[in-house]
Amino acid sequence: MGKRKRVAERRRATPAVVGAVVVAVAAGAGIVAYTLYGGGGGATEDGRNRTMAAGGPRAVPTGPPSAAEVQSVATRFLTAWQHGSPAEAAAATSDSAAAAALLTGYAADAHLTDLTLTQGAPSGGKVPFSVKATVSYEGLSKPLAYDSTLTVVRRPADGRPVVDWHAAVVHPELHDGDTLVTGESGTPPVKALDRNGEELTAAAYPSLGSVLDGLREKYGKKAGGRAGVELRVVRGAASQKAELSDETLAELSKGTPGTVRTTLSPGLQAEAERLVAKQQKASVVVMRPSTGEVLAVANTGHGFDTALLGSLAPGSTMKVITSSLLIDKGIAAADKPHPCPKTFRYGGWTFHNDDDFEIKDGTLKASFARSCNTAFVSQAGKLKDDDLTKQAQQVFGLSMDDWSIGVPSFDGAVPVQSAAQMAASLIGQGGVRMNPLNMASVASTIASGRFHQPYLVSPSVDHRTLATASRTLSAGTLAQVREMMRYTAASGTAAEAMAGLGPDYGAKTGSAEVDGQTKPNGWFTAYRGDLAAAGVVQAGGHGGDTAGPIVASLLRKGA
Repeated sequence: MGKRKRVAERRRATPAVVGAVVVAVAAGAGIVAYTLYGGGGGATEDGRNRTMAAGGPRAVPTGPPSAAEVQSVATRFLTAWQHGSPAEAAAATSDSAAAAALLTGYAADAHLTDLTLTQGAPSGGKVPFSVKATVSYEGLSKPLAYDSTLTVVRRPADGRPVVDWHAAVVHPELHDGDTLVTGESGTPPVKALDRNGEELTAAAYPSLGSVLDGLREKYGKKAGGRAGVELRVVRGAASQKAELSDETLAELSKGTPGTVRTTLSPGLQAEAERLVAKQQKASVVVMRPSTGEVLAVANTGHGFDTALLGSLAPGSTMKVITSSLLIDKGIAAADKPHPCPKTFRYGGWTFHNDDDFEIKDGTLKASFARSCNTAFVSQAGKLKDDDLTKQAQQVFGLSMDDWSIGVPSFDGAVPVQSAAQMAASLIGQGGVRMNPLNMASVASTIASGRFHQPYLVSPSVDHRTLATASRTLSAGTLAQVREMMRYTAASGTAAEAMAGLGPDYGAKTGSAEVDGQTKPNGWFTAYRGDLAAAGVVQAGGHGGDTAGPIVASLLRKGA
């Protein structure tokens, strides 16, 4: 090994400064504290920084900015912004990239011109200012005025005073990530018309609020209208996560609405509104079986549209579909003997009838009319897991997610289930989910003999294709289901509500248990001639007593 040259260690005359030393220095009207960083220098006894070979320590001011600094930074920022120099204004902020993007968009995207910014009296680091500008877009203009505030802080890295950047500096309604945009206000408005050509409004028909919104969303750009022009806040990802919606700050012009004719009957719609208003939470749909036209849609609450979008267990009204399945497969017949015991155990569950009643020596028709649960659950072992699903899809057009009624809707769900859940599905529990639109369609399919997809706007308006069912019930099955529904309307659980509406009629009642409710949801579906309807009263009790009078009144009124 070669010789190694020994290098003697050099010792410093003074020990290194570890960490930082805070020194107070007079600056303007206030006191500015500086933090001295370095590995080999300190301060002399008279307070002056020690000069280092490497150039000495770097002084980083801390503490709140002085009044002079606040005034200087605010003036520099506001002057550059007003003069149309977004990059220069952004350089005076704590986030130059975000500030530059929003300030550039202020003119380029929001189309704000003739900007005048007037600074108010500072309070500590906060500086209020007023904004006056003109929103200009394609020959339209409107003045805009508002107040805002900026705050001057020290940037931690170097102690430099800067504007603490947040989007709210530009406009108080902005959250970080939001932008300002001037342009057409989304989808053009529409004027919805009833089947007679008269305008439908939410003021006249409160239940139609969501329906009218849906019509605008789907047909606004197709109906010949033109959107208005507005300055609006477009929410960013963070605001959307917080469920904040876009907000209009200035309207330059109102939109010109196009017109969309619906199938709604003004008389039936008004009556439906009146009837559901008497209940705490009721929904109903009326339709024409021969065509699928929706004639009325009403909900007690004017928020969520349960009538079209609801997803609720339909209870015993599902027995219309189940009966058609049992008869189709030759498992049962309307007038043949059929069991209705007090209880029946299947798949580990014990199913009960209301008050544990039983029908001795009864028929399927008698069990249907009295709404015997065990008469249907007891047949589960003779069915395949997917039989009910196929019947609902292939005959009644449900659970295919392919309806296009003109506004958003839920097409029902009849999932494939097994064991106890499959048995529960036969009586409208388990995983089965429906709404009044779906169950009005079920009654319509029986009344007309075939599935006609419900629609609220004629397909001729936009040339859309309506959903179809792949098969119809056999003549024998159809006749038996009609007879059972007619018997229920005349002598069964629907008789009181349907009194005086025969003889060309049919009905089925239902009650669906819901966890946490003391009373079940009451269902009722029925038809009379070429009119069908279905309704639900949530937590109302038995369907014949609650939803029944609503549906029957609408059938009585007619179109």
